[in-house]
Amino acid sequence: MSQVRVRFAPSPTGGLHIGGVRTAIFNYLYAKKMGGTFILRIEDTDQARFVAGAESYIKETLSWCNINPEEGPDIGGDYGPYRQSERKTIYMDYTQQLIDEGKAYYAFDTPDEIDQMREKLKRAGVLNLNYNSASRKTMTNSLTLSKDEVNEKLEAGVPYVVRFKMPDKREIRFYDMVRGWVLVHSSTLDDKVILKSDGLATYHLANVIDDYLMKITHVIRGEEWLPSAPLHVLLYEAFNWESNMPDYAHLPLIMKPDGKGKLSKRAADKGGFPIFPLNWTDPSSGEIFQGFREMGFSSNAVVNFLSLLGWNPGGDQEIFDLKGLIKNFSIERIGKSGTNFDFEKAKWFNQYYLKTIKFESLAQVVIKDLYDEYSIECSPQLGKQIVELFVQRVTFPREFASVSQFIFHKPQLYDQKVINKKWNEKSKNALNVYANKLDVLTEITGDEARELFQRTMASIQINPGKVLQLLRVSITGEGSGPDLMKIIEILGPFEISKRIRNATEQFDHIKTSLL
Repeated sequence: MSQVRVRFAPSPTGGLHIGGVRTAIFNYLYAKKMGGTFILRIEDTDQARFVAGAESYIKETLSWCNINPEEGPDIGGDYGPYRQSERKTIYMDYTQQLIDEGKAYYAFDTPDEIDQMREKLKRAGVLNLNYNSASRKTMTNSLTLSKDEVNEKLEAGVPYVVRFKMPDKREIRFYDMVRGWVLVHSSTLDDKVILKSDGLATYHLANVIDDYLMKITHVIRGEEWLPSAPLHVLLYEAFNWESNMPDYAHLPLIMKPDGKGKLSKRAADKGGFPIFPLNWTDPSSGEIFQGFREMGFSSNAVVNFLSLLGWNPGGDQEIFDLKGLIKNFSIERIGKSGTNFDFEKAKWFNQYYLKTIKFESLAQVVIKDLYDEYSIECSPQLGKQIVELFVQRVTFPREFASVSQFIFHKPQLYDQKVINKKWNEKSKNALNVYANKLDVLTEITGDEARELFQRTMASIQINPGKVLQLLRVSITGEGSGPDLMKIIEILGPFEISKRIRNATEQFDHIKTSLL
């Protein structure tokens, strides 16, 4: 078997959606699993839809995901150029070969003439309105014109396209590694344009020629390209390249969270989650669409999450680093059915990977965010303490700054439900006694704070559980949260004592107002 060579071949027509990112990931995983080569090819033959900056966005996305191609634009390789817009003469030569062999033809029809043809077929009750083996006989093309008429039009510069001559009454069979055998009849297909009026090849012709010349062994792409596969099979036959035709694997669609339809930008906007890996700025409107990276996702979480959309590794394991994904990946375990996008699951992955980041690195994020967003200066030591305190409770690094505000400011509001339920003279006395114990200390650890609290409550014969939540509310304002004793250690006995005394006065007023 020849060395595995796969390609990720996006079109630079806008921001790369996460469905495209998943396609790139699956190609990369298969290449690495098989000891092969992962190639980036930019399919920019559709110049009308070309968007400046899209190619660099694609490259930045792959780099962020750590799925780096070994061949491609600005990387090089033995089979370049890797931008289709730079391969125009290659496509022209192969197109001429098909024309000379009677497998393709010039078509000079105007858009109006094609519309008229379809309208005529519709009036006649014909269901198939394609430009095909039947309708081509009535159109203006090199199959109905004489050779002299064709040359005359070409020399006069009359606009034309080149169409592939779809064979009549053919069953096209090919094997898909995900879906098994696929059978399509040629009567359902039209004579596709393979060379446009601007002289550039269409996707269909260019990708077949490039896959052959770049020695691509496996084409792993989205399900939306499955209807195009029969034409691609016929093009391989037309060039007598059947023995070099790659194996196909068409990936299942990524569906909306409710499973009703393909995931779209509109569905993402409605659900409040990104559909782009990185921030994308629409060049026409200037609108900025938030990316997973900018929302605070780590690339490890995104790659792990997307890898499991449509691929089942078997067993219960869900956490895989890139090496683990490569080791376990197999096309045979890719499902046929669409897979629902679950943003909560994506967040779950990010929570896991957040805990694997060095706390010192996260502390730098906390320090910067506190200063930029709240004008709060924070030491590296305190930044690390904040990370340790909240790392089990946040999903994104940017949340540390907001959830830690009570570290820097005494509460302005208190949990009224807790106060109404638990505040009385006994609990008030208990908190004040604990504050008195703290007054004589200059510092305290979390373990010491816990021991002191339990000892103090025992001395006044009150169950610690009846007071603990009130102690939390007096310090943070909230009835629940991270390790309370660690918070006491961070703030120190003097600040805690002060907050308790201030809170007990406030609690009396709150309880009175609630009665």
